[in-house]
Amino acid sequence: MERVLLLLTLEIAVVISASRLLGVVFRRLHQPQAVGEIIAGILLGPSLLGWAFPSVTMTLFPPDVLPFLRVLSEYGVLFFMFLVGLELDPTLLRGRGQAAVVISQVSIVVPFLLGVFLALVFYTRFSSQAVSFPSFALFLGAAMSITAFPVLARILIERDLLKTKVGALTITCAAVDDVTAWCLLAFVVATVRAAELQQALTTAVLTVLYIGTMYGGVRPLLARFHSLYEHSGRLSQNVVAATFVLALCSAAVTELIGIHAIFGAFMMGAMMPKHGAFVRELTEKIEDFAVVFLLPLYFAHTGLRTHVGLLDSLELWLFCLVVIGTATLGKFGGSALAARLTGLGWREACALGVLLNTRGLMELIILNIGLDLGVISPTLFTMMVLMAIVTTVVTTPALAVIYPIERLRAELLEPEAELEGPPILVPVALASSGPALLDVAVALAESDTPRIYALSVTRPLDRGTLGARMWQESRRDSEALEPLLLHAQARGLVVRPLTVVSRSPAAGICDVARAKGVGLIVMGWHKPVFSQTMLGGTVQQVMKRSTSDVVVFIDRGSVFPPQRLLLPYIGTLHDRVALVLAARLMRRFGTQVTLLHVVRPGRPQPRLEQEVRTVLMQEVPEPAGGKTGLKVVESLSPVEAVLKEAVGYDLTVLGVGEEWELEPHVFGLRSERVAAQCPTSLLIVRARGAAVSFPSVAGDQQDRVKEPGSSRTRPCTTNTRKVNRP
Repeated sequence: MERVLLLLTLEIAVVISASRLLGVVFRRLHQPQAVGEIIAGILLGPSLLGWAFPSVTMTLFPPDVLPFLRVLSEYGVLFFMFLVGLELDPTLLRGRGQAAVVISQVSIVVPFLLGVFLALVFYTRFSSQAVSFPSFALFLGAAMSITAFPVLARILIERDLLKTKVGALTITCAAVDDVTAWCLLAFVVATVRAAELQQALTTAVLTVLYIGTMYGGVRPLLARFHSLYEHSGRLSQNVVAATFVLALCSAAVTELIGIHAIFGAFMMGAMMPKHGAFVRELTEKIEDFAVVFLLPLYFAHTGLRTHVGLLDSLELWLFCLVVIGTATLGKFGGSALAARLTGLGWREACALGVLLNTRGLMELIILNIGLDLGVISPTLFTMMVLMAIVTTVVTTPALAVIYPIERLRAELLEPEAELEGPPILVPVALASSGPALLDVAVALAESDTPRIYALSVTRPLDRGTLGARMWQESRRDSEALEPLLLHAQARGLVVRPLTVVSRSPAAGICDVARAKGVGLIVMGWHKPVFSQTMLGGTVQQVMKRSTSDVVVFIDRGSVFPPQRLLLPYIGTLHDRVALVLAARLMRRFGTQVTLLHVVRPGRPQPRLEQEVRTVLMQEVPEPAGGKTGLKVVESLSPVEAVLKEAVGYDLTVLGVGEEWELEPHVFGLRSERVAAQCPTSLLIVRARGAAVSFPSVAGDQQDRVKEPGSSRTRPCTTNTRKVNRP
């Protein structure tokens, strides 16, 4: 017994390590983590490890230890099915109309019929005489009909598609698919296990009584769990223990009835209260142990039963391709055609079909049941496992081709009618910075009544059921934007909140800015993880990729709006946009602006006054308040000159550039001393790349500068002298 315990412990350590490693790798490849864990289990079996190092496999997975591994893996799938039941929130099915019902039923019926048709060819080759053809055909049809609801939900959340028309319809269809397919499989299992008609009828009657008892008796009892949670404010260990006992008892009842234990666990999860906070905490209590510890053992157990070497002929590989093609044709083709007939466009219909073709772990559960019952042979089991992997792996890249994420996000973020000037986007990473960023955005707006969007970008959560993750996402979003929205309400401003889920916050910000036609992005800074720079990470990526002007506000507690403003100026396109923004502060608040130009000792002073005058005349018509001056200083270090001159000012506005060690392509390589050591608050300005063009100046030709967020251009020359303008 000690030897068994030692080997089992070693097996578990190897399985968990391999599954987590490959899971992380596949996530980096934009694939569901479950795919990597499934493949890890297959690689530990005879398909790779047993083929390359058979002695290692016999040592690590000896036959006398495998039954213990199987028992643990069965508990893993039981609790996973309980979590799947928690995932099925009835509110998903409300208000979706007839389209969801039609699509979901067609996406079940078509692959089921194709599976039955395929059984005509496969029955004599991949089943035994002990199994009747109806049982084999029903099982193959059910196996073709399944959709991996948990994996599909994770894909939709990670790609921020749940709020789109395609995403909402898909998750509804998948929920209906799951319930229908599991009911169908329960019928198939009962049919296979029943030796005669009387036993089958008994199983059917007991199943109906079980479902009625769960719905009429157990469900109201479970509602008390939520009441206890609300009363105590936490999920007690007694409630968790009672939940475990009920799930295990439900699984035992369905096993005794003859429809397999997993249906009992699934039904208990489906009957649990669906309130967000309760589901979240219950999931956290169960998920880590079940999904991280037990479920990889199920993948390993499946992998030990999957032997790719059984496909040892061209004919068998052709059969495998037929299985993959039939499954894809039935699920993708049936659901896409049904979606098109219900009014969706071809692009949306194909996207929905690709999503519903995802199978993942749910398919493996069905296949293991079929192999245990002897309905399918190990060879067909291997083919079907490969089909489950292929249909899941192709989902993300196929969706990216058919319906790119930018297009889906644009559907969610439709541009609004043009009012007064382009809108301003305020991404909020830290809730405490929201009010200050809003003040800056309003002060820098082109219009006195600007349209402002407050954006919260969150990364997809790695844990929780669909309902719990959606609850957590909405909770985090509201917490991030709440101070800004309250500040806007106090100021009488209308701010439109937006939320986006993205693994790349910078990509989410840029996508929203494009979809909304944003002219200016006002964002704060934060020190990126593993970085010594202030302007790295998300800030750097937004500055590089955005098609809007970008302002980064570094708040050091100075007065805002500022009374005295320093603007280091050398005439770059970034400086010119910074001057436009400074001029808006002059116009609104009478801010005194000093332009600082740093030259090397002994070099001629520049002539900039005409350029400055042109910009100011456009933004600050006479006799507007405020005043500006151009100060030229000699210094070998422009950075030192700016730090010295900034003392006594309220705000420094700075266009990015090599002179100030802020050029984006060297972010992370320079010291960024201006950003780190400036005694005042900072506005760091990055002009949009396509907004300004600089042809060569010849004679009286003039550069044309486009104002941020505007279609107007104004003349701007570069031959000027020092100017002081009251």
